[in-house]
Amino acid sequence: MKSNVRTGIDRLASSQFSLLRGKRVGLLTHAPACDSLLRPTLSLFRDGLGGDLKLVFAPEHGFHAHAQDLEPVAVDAPPNLPELISLYGNDVSSLFPNPSDLRKIDILVVDLVDVGSRYYTFQASMLYCMQVAFAQNLPVLILDRPNPLGCQIVEGPMLQRGWESFVGVHPIPTRHGMTIAELAQLYRGQLGLQGDLQVMACEGYRRNLWHDQTTVPWVMPSPNMPSLDTAIVYPGQCLFEGTNLSEGRGTTRPFEIVGAPWLDADRTAQALNDLRLPGVTFRPVNFRPTFQKWQGQLCGGVQLHVTDRELFQSVRSGLAILQELRNQNPSCFAWRTEIYEFVSDRLAIDLLFGRDRERQAIERQIPWSDIFQQWDAEENDFLATRKPYLIYSE
Repeated sequence: MKSNVRTGIDRLASSQFSLLRGKRVGLLTHAPACDSLLRPTLSLFRDGLGGDLKLVFAPEHGFHAHAQDLEPVAVDAPPNLPELISLYGNDVSSLFPNPSDLRKIDILVVDLVDVGSRYYTFQASMLYCMQVAFAQNLPVLILDRPNPLGCQIVEGPMLQRGWESFVGVHPIPTRHGMTIAELAQLYRGQLGLQGDLQVMACEGYRRNLWHDQTTVPWVMPSPNMPSLDTAIVYPGQCLFEGTNLSEGRGTTRPFEIVGAPWLDADRTAQALNDLRLPGVTFRPVNFRPTFQKWQGQLCGGVQLHVTDRELFQSVRSGLAILQELRNQNPSCFAWRTEIYEFVSDRLAIDLLFGRDRERQAIERQIPWSDIFQQWDAEENDFLATRKPYLIYSE
């Protein structure tokens, strides 16, 4: 039996948008944000508020969730819709709303589909909007949604202060175990933001629920996040964006597949299965990406098959896989050196780990099991420090 969960947009729509009546409204959202009947949030706002909906902001991947990662999005408002503004352009400044735009509204509402990983940038856009809005004395209302990975488990290294970027806006673990509204409360509290933050919480949601244990429909929030299976492996497999290995973009199983032209699929799968990582089995695959890394070239690699998601440790597994694939052919393996999320002076892998500690340990050939032992204390500390900002019970 699935738990009946009503999201923030479900509750707001059922109240006939009473909180927003008589106000000029701005909305940060995208097409994947829908209610329980799969009606898009934007359509509900348009029908419920009419001309009071003044502005719509869209995050990375564009309003329609069509653009690939790192692809700037320029938008024009569709007919009969309010002004649509992209918050993902050609430079860092494009990630922040223009204060002059915010002066056109009385409240900013946020409804975004997050997937529970620090590097997934929608919650970063939420924070940037909060910072600019609060500086304008503009209230922000977060319409909450379940974390598809559940909210009990946190995993991975803590981002170190000084290493903030669009894929890590604040010191939290890789898998943070919080909803987007809980993150908003944590960011306001820990960053000392002064502003009116309002939350429309979910009804019927508990921290131990995976997405498919709720009645909330799954809608893919970006081009390479097609399913809950993808979201489950993503906290670890996104690390491969920081390497010259293909993370499966350009295949029908992004992030579930990893490989490169120089890897032997059978040998790689055997080596990874010999690690006996909990809750996952590796199957040899050969694939040809249709775009991005190794486009059109035959790659050897593996597909991750999660056999027990309660036991599977995505970030620890990602580190182990990364180290093993590097060891398969060190002369061919390389860290990504191109500009990554507008950062040119630091490696992408360091931005993803949230510091350079893990990369340096890998380069010194410290065993993966020793590397992630130091995460235990960081995870436990975060479990304690996040408590004041939690909304839902177990």
